[in-house]
Amino acid sequence: MRWRTVLLQCCFLLVSCLLTALKAVPIDIDKTKVKNTQPVDSAKIEPPDTGLYYDEYLKQVIDVLETDNHFREKLQKADIEEIKSGRLSKELDLVSHHVRTKLDELKRQEVARLRMLIKAKLDSLQDTGIDHHALLKQFDHLNHLNPDKFESTDLDMLIKAATSDLEHYDKTRHEEFKKYEMMKEHERREYLKTLNEEKRKEEESKFEEMRKKHENHPKVNHPGSKDQLKEVWEETDGLDPNDFDPKTFFKLHDVNNDGFLDEQELEALFTKELEKVYDPKNEEDDMVEMEEERLRMREHVMNEVDANKDRLVTLDEFLKATEKKEFLEPDSWETLDQQQLFTEEELKEYENLISLQETELKKKADELQKQKEELQRQHDQLEAQKLEYHQVVQQMEQKKLQQEFPPSGPGGELKFQPRM
Repeated sequence: MRWRTVLLQCCFLLVSCLLTALKAVPIDIDKTKVKNTQPVDSAKIEPPDTGLYYDEYLKQVIDVLETDNHFREKLQKADIEEIKSGRLSKELDLVSHHVRTKLDELKRQEVARLRMLIKAKLDSLQDTGIDHHALLKQFDHLNHLNPDKFESTDLDMLIKAATSDLEHYDKTRHEEFKKYEMMKEHERREYLKTLNEEKRKEEESKFEEMRKKHENHPKVNHPGSKDQLKEVWEETDGLDPNDFDPKTFFKLHDVNNDGFLDEQELEALFTKELEKVYDPKNEEDDMVEMEEERLRMREHVMNEVDANKDRLVTLDEFLKATEKKEFLEPDSWETLDQQQLFTEEELKEYENLISLQETELKKKADELQKQKEELQRQHDQLEAQKLEYHQVVQQMEQKKLQQEFPPSGPGGELKFQPRM
């Protein structure tokens, strides 16, 4: 269903158009020639995790809206711009009461979850006297002013928030990867500082040997090129490379049969290329780098093939891409090991940031230690007061007993005569 595919996959232009439209052209395929081919039930395919902190809420809202016939019919006729602009959100006013009730409940649950997260965060920071309701403003995927009702405003905000967040998701992944690589290099250099000259030379020699070993891999085909796709056709699909046909290839790899190649289906095409460079059994191969390479390949193919930039590749877009010169005669593909991932200036800036963070953490640790010592001092003081209190009580009890039973001599006679 395209509406779910566009909304939950790719950078999704959220709530996109449809449950039924634009099916792929039927193609006859000799399944006997294809390795490990099994029928795919698209209803059983779980939508991917978007990576958004409100991912579960997003999926639940979609599930509920799909049950309303009127809304589903409007989706079939809507285009992506109509969805993104918020005009489609107005149709929420016409959905059934049963659907609105379910949406209201979902929103209440989401607001309660966000409040719980805020409370947990504030409790960890030991903040008090803060307006939790005001803090809900930081979440822009729902209308916090009406926490009990799901309105057209909520659907509009959810669409716009998810569209914006997902458009920046890949960029964020690249930034996190760059930090990961800089941290690796920083830790390596810091470790070398702890070694004597002989050990340091040994480590540097080992590092250089591992680097060269990693770079010694077979040629990687340009992602999306004819050579790359033919290799998948032959080695993954088990078909004769001389019979390569783009239409058949598209149909084979449209796993959920929705008429599109989405980001996950595209990324699956690069596995053979990535296996040339990365092996989880090899110490010199970093699997985090492999996923970054996969992301780069997918982005490149999307930029080349996805004409309308909806993060989905149609059959028509795919076939037009196979007619380009780049498909037949692509440039060589540079893998990560052939690129400079960061400069010395960027590394130095990152190390300065780390140093500031470590200083701040040390400051907080010292403050916590002082608080701990102060609490221990107060505890010891209370214990001393408690002991002193018990001693006083015992002395008073002893005096009371002495008054009730005056001291007597060896024969039991009183040592003094009581007053008459």
